[in-house]
Amino acid sequence: MRALITGGAGQLAHDLSALLGESARAYERQELDITDAAALDRAFAEVQPEIVFNCAAFHNLDVCERDADTSWAVNVGAVRELARRSPRLVHISTNYVFDGRRDEPYAEHDAPSPRSIYALTKLAGEYMALAYCDNALVVRSAGLYGLHGSASKGGNFVQRMIARSREQGQLGVVADQRLQPTFTADLAGAILDAVQAAANGVLHLTADGACSWYEFTVAILEQAGIDVPVEPTTTTISPGGVDRPLNGVLARPRADSLGIARLRPWRDALADYMRRADLAAA
Repeated sequence: MRALITGGAGQLAHDLSALLGESARAYERQELDITDAAALDRAFAEVQPEIVFNCAAFHNLDVCERDADTSWAVNVGAVRELARRSPRLVHISTNYVFDGRRDEPYAEHDAPSPRSIYALTKLAGEYMALAYCDNALVVRSAGLYGLHGSASKGGNFVQRMIARSREQGQLGVVADQRLQPTFTADLAGAILDAVQAAANGVLHLTADGACSWYEFTVAILEQAGIDVPVEPTTTTISPGGVDRPLNGVLARPRADSLGIARLRPWRDALADYMRRADLAAA
């Protein structure tokens, strides 16, 4: 299965590449600007992919609010161009397409209600993928962290919380935003399972179980052996700030109906990540 992977420097792209091996060609941003149609033509001619995994995104929420044009170009327009060229497209999306204002988890069939430029462009990108590629799969996930970090954010959430706890000696973390923090190694395997099952349309694939960012942080520091106080805080939105969903938990009835195995509980996956990243306490 010849595969082309965009966003090749990212966490999920690294894990997909590792699983796919020599059959995959991953392009980093410096190698392939997905907003450049001519560059896309060259990459598709080089790889002649049977499947494309779009892991590229403009995803810093605050920057998206300030630079809506780039957000639309990367998260929407480029997805259209990828979809038009792809015999099979797997497009990665986010739980942020929901507004998070209800208590129940959001299933694949629930109507999205984006509340930020980032969320709005990611939803529009989903529509582009599904409209312009007859064999498209949109995978929504949440709270991604992986062994290769997140360069655009100064490392993934786990790395940032460990670094800040050591620098500051204490942390304040929101306790009213809930999600399913997902290890990208697990997500990559689940995505390939969905591909093997010939899934298309929209699927929700996340770690099993849910927690707040505060609970996630406490678990991270416990496993790292770091004893600093962590204060639970509440979400505040400054004028012009980004509205993040309080309930970002995803249900997966469609994925279950297709027989796609559930990912590990988030605590188990975190412990595995910490060991593999050499971050766990001795």
